[in-house]
Amino acid sequence: MQESSAADTVLLTRSELASWRGFLRVHAALERELDAELIAAHGLPLSSYEVLLTVADAPDERMRMSEIADSVLLSRSGVTRLVDRLERDGLVERVPCEDDARGQYAVLTARGRIAFDAARATHLAGVRRRFLEQFDADELAGLAAYWERLVPGVTS
Repeated sequence: MQESSAADTVLLTRSELASWRGFLRVHAALERELDAELIAAHGLPLSSYEVLLTVADAPDERMRMSEIADSVLLSRSGVTRLVDRLERDGLVERVPCEDDARGQYAVLTARGRIAFDAARATHLAGVRRRFLEQFDADELAGLAAYWERLVPGVTS
């Protein structure tokens, strides 16, 4: 196997670099702004909102901890700590899995449903204002097609 050296490295063109950096910076900026908005309005960080969204959309508003970790792209230990906080706040509760003595479900509580519904309205308004309204319908369809090209199944 041949090792590559710095001399073999093909640098990005100005356009390639602008595209890549732009993608990373826009994602980071939007995430920061949406997070700050949710915290200010509801005391709920974006990561907590994403867990509540995942659980709220699951059948019977319950989901195994490992499935939450896969869905929100956090480590299992990260999800455990996050669900611990949501449980302390009364937004979810843990329920043992009937078919796996070691497994647990996170279940949305009534208080969690109320908090999620309020935060969802704020979050969706922020997504529309900061992202969706910046593009027309054809551009949004194009973006969705680009994301799908990069990671098949990501838009479904």
